Amino acid sequence: MSSTTTSTTQPVDQPVDQPVDQPVDQPVDQPVDQPVDQRVGLPVDLPENAGRAAAAIALVLTAQLMLILDTTVVNVALPHIGDDLAFGPASLSWVLNAYTLAFGGLLLLGGRLGDVLGRRRMFESGLAVFTAASLLGGLATDPAVLVGARALQGVGAALAAPSVLALLTTSAPDEAARNRALALFGAVTSGGMSVGLLLGGFLTDVGSWRWTLFINIPIGLAVLALTRRYLDETARRPGRFDVLGAVLATTGAVAVVWSLIGAPEHGWTSGRTIGGLVAGVGALVALVLTEQRVAHPILRLELLRERRRVGALGVMMPVFGAQLALFFLVPQLVEGELGYSPVMTGVAFLPLSLSIFAMSRVSPRLLVRLGARPMMVLGTLGLAGSFAWLSTVSAGDSYAASLLGPLVLNGLSAGLVFMPVTSTVLGGVAPEHAGAASGLLQTSQQLGGAVGFAVVASVYAAGAVPGEVLPGADTAFLTAAGFGLLAAGAALALVRRARA
Repeated sequence: MSSTTTSTTQPVDQPVDQPVDQPVDQPVDQPVDQPVDQRVGLPVDLPENAGRAAAAIALVLTAQLMLILDTTVVNVALPHIGDDLAFGPASLSWVLNAYTLAFGGLLLLGGRLGDVLGRRRMFESGLAVFTAASLLGGLATDPAVLVGARALQGVGAALAAPSVLALLTTSAPDEAARNRALALFGAVTSGGMSVGLLLGGFLTDVGSWRWTLFINIPIGLAVLALTRRYLDETARRPGRFDVLGAVLATTGAVAVVWSLIGAPEHGWTSGRTIGGLVAGVGALVALVLTEQRVAHPILRLELLRERRRVGALGVMMPVFGAQLALFFLVPQLVEGELGYSPVMTGVAFLPLSLSIFAMSRVSPRLLVRLGARPMMVLGTLGLAGSFAWLSTVSAGDSYAASLLGPLVLNGLSAGLVFMPVTSTVLGGVAPEHAGAASGLLQTSQQLGGAVGFAVVASVYAAGAVPGEVLPGADTAFLTAAGFGLLAAGAALALVRRARA
């Protein structure tokens, strides 16, 4: 890319979304949460490279969809995996946990590596690792190999995912295109998990559980083949790499996620859980203290000095935790109470996915008219309402009567939340630090998801009755609704600051 663009001396409060190959006299975009910028709503002349930019955005969104699919695509295949590879009851959960642990623990490192070494380079490297690990997992003949391959998939995803979001913001030719790309990113991130259930059920039913991993190989190879044609490399940032910060960030995130994903099984007061959380929080505190003294930190503390950004991260964490709880509870209701097959379980989530993608079409215009904060408030309250609605499901209810309505409400609400949160976190970030900001956003998603899933699973287990699905589900859904209200509270605090 051209070097005649925003320099490293750009103030931190300037938006990230000015493409680096744009002339320096191009008007600087207003902050993403200001609804009064009418330039976004006006017709604009398409730049000469608009087609290439659109292809680049489509390419990185395809990669993001593949990475997100792996969060849930193997869920419905777990019984088949356990039977085929003779997993023990406790060890089978590590098919999911190994991916979550590596992905969540290495995101900060992956974001900083993209800023230092070049985002396209890290995007390609992470995608290559992910694709190779998918092949290894699909060929696995014993539990250890499959769990190791899933962990390696998480490593590849952590290297590639921060660059996906950073490349989206720098590939868009103007602010309107950037907002549309961020809306689609939010739709892919939240809707991709439900698509993963549908795809996993279909592949397991018509083929084998191994195809839930093999499906990544042609997609990964196709994206890798087109990457250099449509994506430009970003400038490498000189300076020493923050090795101590990388160790502390990875150790802290891994310890926290490891403790939380084991809490439902081992107990919240067990030595494993408490010791892991103390170690993880201690490492993260040491990270903050260390980053104040290094010249090129892996975690730029100025990203956390902006109240709007911290508030948006505070919205994202409980929202993502509540959504992961949804994908844990609803499949059990659909399969256990309604007797659906794996494929039909995935089909049951289609209204959720379609609602998310429908909202992604209008959320950029809503951002211009309403602003980010009102959208967050409406979306989080809608999510809380959808979980409260799901808590009323009772034995004998049909899918149309008990699940369809709350799933549609959940999808529309999630579509309202994800785009403005992403825009607010990335707004005001200098281009050279976009990877670090992306890693911070996605780390908050993974940590929030681990917390939400652990809490909801523990609440569900406390009220569960062996052989039955509904006991404990109502309290678990109300707990997820509480996460939605917590996110709404953070969003409301942001609205007050905006008015002040």
